[in-house]
Amino acid sequence: MALVAIVGRPNVGKSTLFNRLTKTRQAIVSEHAGTTRDRQYGKCEWNGREFSIVDTGGWVVNSDDIFEEEIRKQVIIATEEADLLLFLVDIQTGLTDWDEDVAMILRKSKLPVVLVVNKADNFDQYSESAEFYKLGLGDPVCVSAATGSGTGDLLDIIIEKLQNVGSEAIEEGIPRFAVVGRPNVGKSSIINAFIGEDRHIVTDIAGTTRDSIYTRYDKFGFDFYLVDTAGIRRKNKVTEDLEFYSVMRSIRVIENSDVCILMIDATRGIEAQDMNIFQLIQRNNKSLVVVVNKWDLVEDKSQAAIKTFENAIHDRMAPFTDFPIIFASALTKQRIFKVLETAKQVYLNRTTKVGTSKLNEVMLPLIEAYPPPSVKGKYIKIKYCMQAPNTQIPTFVFYANLPQYVKEPYRRFLENKIRENWQMTGCPINVFIRQK
Repeated sequence: MALVAIVGRPNVGKSTLFNRLTKTRQAIVSEHAGTTRDRQYGKCEWNGREFSIVDTGGWVVNSDDIFEEEIRKQVIIATEEADLLLFLVDIQTGLTDWDEDVAMILRKSKLPVVLVVNKADNFDQYSESAEFYKLGLGDPVCVSAATGSGTGDLLDIIIEKLQNVGSEAIEEGIPRFAVVGRPNVGKSSIINAFIGEDRHIVTDIAGTTRDSIYTRYDKFGFDFYLVDTAGIRRKNKVTEDLEFYSVMRSIRVIENSDVCILMIDATRGIEAQDMNIFQLIQRNNKSLVVVVNKWDLVEDKSQAAIKTFENAIHDRMAPFTDFPIIFASALTKQRIFKVLETAKQVYLNRTTKVGTSKLNEVMLPLIEAYPPPSVKGKYIKIKYCMQAPNTQIPTFVFYANLPQYVKEPYRRFLENKIRENWQMTGCPINVFIRQK
């Protein structure tokens, strides 16, 4: 999936445009310059084509402000990793020295750039966009992110420029297992242990792996692609925010995988960066296997310690807790074969089919014993359920007389009962309530 980054100086409306294109209110919008500091990721769909989009902070050149220095680093990473840049300028303030400085850097990037002139709220202002030709980035596209004017034309241009992006010479129909995690957690080491050779460079430097590497694995009855997520670049090139870069590089791999093997460092426990990647996995409805690596370095390997570690992981990742956790070591190859077996089983769980009669036989008595709570004196009755055919992940539809009153906790109750009765460990499930 293609990745589009929105860049520009502070307060030109990048977050507003991000919210407009993703049809969300995910990014905080404020009149104060520098509001956006953390990255925002979203998806945009237009004319049947889907792409990822990232909102960056305001790009200020030659600033002494510590926050602006960090924002600038992350913007540079975004420009290096994206397939297309949207360079946003403000028609109301006109062309500034900052715009020219940023444009000079973008011209050197050799990436396709769309020059977007924001805050053009009426057609009379369109003629004023001519001054932006001075930036040397092609024809300006006038939009109003606040009202949505011109964004359809902008999306047409984005899709046209992304025509040749996202095609990889990877054989279809073969499962893809992505190894993801924060830098220096042992992703490349465990893939080398899987394939039995040092194909991937491994060092103690966080960020040795530069690209996402597909490795065909067809031994011992298995046949799938292993994908090593790039962390960040070699140490002499590392001047950026390591954590941000690892997430940037994980996005595409997660989106194009079937099962994600999330690596956690046993010596450090579960951290905020692990949660960021877990949320990406959940957002993309991918199957999950958690591998606690470097278990050989832990002194206390008792069952009580293992249980405590598992509980800590489940507590952080709740409410989704039905996934396998494996304690392994890429260095000593402890339990690494079990990782592959579990990943394969989790992949097969996605294809689980439950017969309609069996589903109703099991679920309807449970629903009758624990019906949805009544709302405003109205009783909700669920009389029939079925598994939807031809879906990427198991999807179950329950037919009720008042579906609008069935809340999220009861959906989770139904999902948990399905998981208790059928093998769907590690696999996401969709539960829909429809009008009978």
